[in-house]
Amino acid sequence: MRRAVVLVAGLLLAVTACSSGQQAAQNRQGQSGFVSGNGNVSTFTAADRKPAPELTGKTLDGTTWTLSEQTGKVVVLNVWGSWCPPCRKEAPELVAAAKELGSAVQFIGLNTRDLDPAPAKKFVQEFGVPFPSIYDPNGKALLRFRGQISPKAIPTTLVIDKNGKVAGRVVGEVTKQTLLGMVKDAG
Repeated sequence: MRRAVVLVAGLLLAVTACSSGQQAAQNRQGQSGFVSGNGNVSTFTAADRKPAPELTGKTLDGTTWTLSEQTGKVVVLNVWGSWCPPCRKEAPELVAAAKELGSAVQFIGLNTRDLDPAPAKKFVQEFGVPFPSIYDPNGKALLRFRGQISPKAIPTTLVIDKNGKVAGRVVGEVTKQTLLGMVKDAG
């Protein structure tokens, strides 16, 4: 009998903890300033592609990275924040795609709205992200992509062709398979 009471009490505690945790996550989501996408994929024919804006910035490790220096390579630009649950979910997919594609494709992250670089660096370490990320705490670099990326649609991933034009976009989480297909189409 005592075991049954302990079991029921434990189950009630677990249910209460899960529901309050979900509510807290929803509250954090609402306050975090991002609009979670649904993985909506847009691809553009060569004739319909628009140039990506100039992007230059300091990476989390302090080096300067410039998009215009990548001409001749397909570039995958992923906008993310360490505070963003969908970004955490897609990170292993991006890492797997970057490793599979190797140096033929330049991956770059655009870390936005992390006011301190420490959480962003921890994110990179935790997920083993093999590519650099521009540190953009105030979103100025992200705003250059207005019209191509909503400043609140985080994560968003762009595939930029060898001529510096946007060949595709995923609003929300991206998968490795989707990314591999988009890179192939952009090539």
